[in-house]
Amino acid sequence: MEKLLKRSEVPEALTWNLSDIYADEAAWEQDLEKTQKLADEVASYSGKMTESAKTLLKVFDLYEACMIASYNVFEYASRLGDQDTADSHGQELRAKATTSMMKADEKTSFITPEVLTLSEEQIAKFYEEEPGLRKYEVTIKEILRTKEHVLSKEMEALIASAGEMAQTPENGFSMLCNADLKFPTVQNEKGEEVQLSNGRFVPLQTSNNREVRKESFEKFYGRYKEFGNTWAALYDGEVKQRMFHAKARHYNSTFEAAVDDNNVSPQVCDNLIDSVHRGFDKMHRYVRLRKKMLGVDELHMYDVYAPMVADYDATVTYEEAKELSLKALAPLGEDYLEIVRRAYDERWIDVLENEGKRGGAYSAGAYGAHPYMLLNYNNRLDDVFTLVHEMGHSMHTWYSENEQTFLNSQYKIFVAEVASTTNEILLLEYMLKNATDKNEKAYLINHYLESFKSTLYRQTMFEEFERKTNKMAEDGIPLTFEALSEVYYNLNKEYFGEDMVSDPLIAYEWCRIPHFYYNFYVYQYATSFSAAVAIAHRILEEGAPVVEQYKKFLKSGCTQDPVSLLKIAGVDLSTGKPIDEALDVFAKAIEEMENL
Repeated sequence: MEKLLKRSEVPEALTWNLSDIYADEAAWEQDLEKTQKLADEVASYSGKMTESAKTLLKVFDLYEACMIASYNVFEYASRLGDQDTADSHGQELRAKATTSMMKADEKTSFITPEVLTLSEEQIAKFYEEEPGLRKYEVTIKEILRTKEHVLSKEMEALIASAGEMAQTPENGFSMLCNADLKFPTVQNEKGEEVQLSNGRFVPLQTSNNREVRKESFEKFYGRYKEFGNTWAALYDGEVKQRMFHAKARHYNSTFEAAVDDNNVSPQVCDNLIDSVHRGFDKMHRYVRLRKKMLGVDELHMYDVYAPMVADYDATVTYEEAKELSLKALAPLGEDYLEIVRRAYDERWIDVLENEGKRGGAYSAGAYGAHPYMLLNYNNRLDDVFTLVHEMGHSMHTWYSENEQTFLNSQYKIFVAEVASTTNEILLLEYMLKNATDKNEKAYLINHYLESFKSTLYRQTMFEEFERKTNKMAEDGIPLTFEALSEVYYNLNKEYFGEDMVSDPLIAYEWCRIPHFYYNFYVYQYATSFSAAVAIAHRILEEGAPVVEQYKKFLKSGCTQDPVSLLKIAGVDLSTGKPIDEALDVFAKAIEEMENL
């Protein structure tokens, strides 16, 4: 039986080097202590930070230093905790870091309400008196933008103190999903007993053996169903804390509060859902194509990940993936590739799955060091795309943090998925161009189709689930396991259409989605994917001038609102046009596959 590696068994070269953030735990403890000292120093200016331009600058300088220390303390502890969620020491450090961050937020929460006591004339006068204050102009503008949702100093401190408590649903989900939930074994294609896990589920679902897919699907979701009431209670807690914060800040809904935090109009998300609904015919055409290519009488949910080109072996080792990524990303220039090579050579990446390791993949920053990437690499083509995806995130972070001050480098979530998806499309286009035979080309077009299905359609479906269930809670409808599963099941049927058998177990898929604890994060995958389709094709067609525009976008951090930042790269998401154009690309890819 193939077992997962223990953390201690993973080769060091395939683990991330956290000493780039802190040389040792003693250095981490120093910054943990420093965070509170700086927060206390900031707090000493409460009630007097706006007395003069000089004082205001002093407070912002201290605040930024406090935030850098707090950020790095949390990121280090999170990386340590995620590499082995069953390791109590890592969880202890993360808990300390979280507590420290919340305390710092509470102590510095007076800044926003005090800045709002200044008139625009006073602020303009302060800029003249103290030009160094311009360093914080973006932060000050963002504070002024949210004026009607800012509370008194006392209330802001109270809200901040509730921050750690508000993380309980997400923390509970993570612990149950990654550390406590144990799965049965299943048989792989070779007839070997394999331990099912979150990381191995999708690879098993891509098996050419339908019985392997069916068994792993049924045992996987059957296990999630066993804890149905617990998943529902955790998600209900997530929604309730959102409702508390939205109501406290005078928003009409949790959704309105979430998009305003990103400085994005709700219309952007509405445009997405409208465009995707108008494009259901394309999704249903794709489902019919999948059914035909797999040669099945009935298409089931355990057939969704099965490669439609079954006789093409797309096994890619990690070393091959690195080389492939460098070739595919070459249009972005040698300066871009140089940083990618550093990421590989300097151990920015934690590569392999091990016992207790957090599932999925992500990129996260460490200011003054470099970004870090978590993977669960399994030698599949999908893993190569995940690698370049997370590298895109990391490059966005690297460019922003090297061009901007800390506070100005923190780009909004709305634009966070653009760089990652642009990388994926560049990889796909490179591989299509260099495909050596019809089967390989068909396999890659299949992957492109999968990207549209999983990113543009699936993430929009997730968004609708979040919006519907948050609205249910706001209307006083209990979020029971049965009610949540019914909403998810009906959406699944609507999105996949009549040619897909929506197996009853798919109703429980919502239980395993970590993004449902990220406060309406998911629709931004779909809008970012649409933007990335446009940007990647412009880079390949027009070359250097577009690459420079794109890098300007990557370097801009949060210095403009997200929709304006994307206009730098030539995409306007204030309309539905980019989504409609992306769906047209999807239709062409379906047609190309039908012709093949």
